[in-house]
Amino acid sequence: MYKEFFNLNEYPFGLTPDPKFIVFTPSYNELLASLYYGIEMAKGLIVLTGEVGTGKSTALRWIIRRLDSSVLAAYIVNPHLSIEEFYHHVAEMLGITEWSNKTELLSEMARLLEDRHRRGLRTVLIVDEAHELPDEVLEEIRLLLNLESDNAKHLQIILTGQPELTETLRRPSLRQLKQRIALRCVMPALESVNEVKRYITERLFIAGSPQPNVFSPYAIDYIFQCSEGIPRLINNLCDNSMIAAYAAGDPMISRKVVESVAENLDLLPDRDSVIPSDRPVEAVRSARVLTPVGHDELLLDRSRVGAK
Repeated sequence: MYKEFFNLNEYPFGLTPDPKFIVFTPSYNELLASLYYGIEMAKGLIVLTGEVGTGKSTALRWIIRRLDSSVLAAYIVNPHLSIEEFYHHVAEMLGITEWSNKTELLSEMARLLEDRHRRGLRTVLIVDEAHELPDEVLEEIRLLLNLESDNAKHLQIILTGQPELTETLRRPSLRQLKQRIALRCVMPALESVNEVKRYITERLFIAGSPQPNVFSPYAIDYIFQCSEGIPRLINNLCDNSMIAAYAAGDPMISRKVVESVAENLDLLPDRDSVIPSDRPVEAVRSARVLTPVGHDELLLDRSRVGAK
């Protein structure tokens, strides 16, 4: 709708978790590095939690797309599974077809995972929305962590979910699973106006904008206040603001436009927390498991804006 008006190749603020649009802010880069470390060091069980809309699924998809070919990764996105359905997903991931009961499957899994480990291959199971998993399935996940040798985990598992997952794992019935957690990661929201400015500017740049400063400094400041730094809310505010600016024929998006959009989306900040925008935003300062490209993207913390 507004791509041609703003000279874009694609829409920069979609609500789907497209890893192409990841912006490597310091806090996000630290999170990805922690996940990379956990997989690289074969930590066993990793738990990733974060508020709704902070980018957990995007981070996981970024990791999956950049894993080395020696790593087999499965991604379960539906948490509403029975024990039998869960094992069907795992069996399909590993290519196991000949089994008639859980005992046979676990035996075949143990053999296959041991063989992959002996050949220097990694196997990772990622379960999204894990805060909604039934306790019975979480107990089966604990049992899968027993597939190990004296000095190595043959299967790595990443559980990701909303903060409720932390509370779930504190239940007395799941204390054995909680004790198996080797690494905890928390997905942060964008922490400052500068990070929000970088996030918006880089997404516009990735989408092909010849003019990344589409949003005025005052508009960015207000987006930060309305969204509290949550990327999904930022995307929603920016996308709708660009639609409104396109309809009005305005090439620059002002705070007034964002205020109107925020009111329509019921995202207005609490009146007591609103900060007056009387000054511009300051300038932004700027055994392998990942592919070389993924490794460079993660460890070379650089802004795409202005890069050749």
